[in-house]
Amino acid sequence: MELKIRRKYIVTEERNDEAGRRPDHPLRRIAVIAVVENPYAGRYVEDLKSIIDGSVALGKEMASMAMSAFGRHEVQSYGKGGIVGTAGEQEHANAMLTTAFADPFRDAIGGGNAWISSFTKVGPPGTLIDIPMNHKDDVYVRSHYDGMSIAIPGTPQPDEIALFFCLANRGRLNARVGGLTHDAVMRKKGG
Repeated sequence: MELKIRRKYIVTEERNDEAGRRPDHPLRRIAVIAVVENPYAGRYVEDLKSIIDGSVALGKEMASMAMSAFGRHEVQSYGKGGIVGTAGEQEHANAMLTTAFADPFRDAIGGGNAWISSFTKVGPPGTLIDIPMNHKDDVYVRSHYDGMSIAIPGTPQPDEIALFFCLANRGRLNARVGGLTHDAVMRKKGG
């Protein structure tokens, strides 16, 4: 199934200061969003394989958008999510956010061994979503437990699904709760 994209968005955030401290390099977070027509709005469909299969091409397009927006920065963390309009089911977003959708992002960033944090919900236009993020190679890197909060006015309409993918170039500013570090993970990987 070819998914029909109605709108696309890119949200970029760069933070250079927290608690009066300037980091050695800023925290850059981006979100790419695709709003697609929900082919199953208003009805129950048992087999969701067709939208899982259709999500591969969508993942490729969104990964390309993400890498263009992210620029020269190293990708260290990621997360994904979806909001289903009120005529659909939460399961519709979950079907579109499987590994089939996410693998093009892993390919674009050159890996990603850790599972990708995710959150989905049903909501009316303008619904806020918090996309959880974690380190791309090891979920136990505490400094990279982060997220983005996003709301897009007018989105999703009842017959739409808004899909989100977020990337960050580092952990939280001033992270200091200990545990495994990004540098240790990269040494272990040989990178």
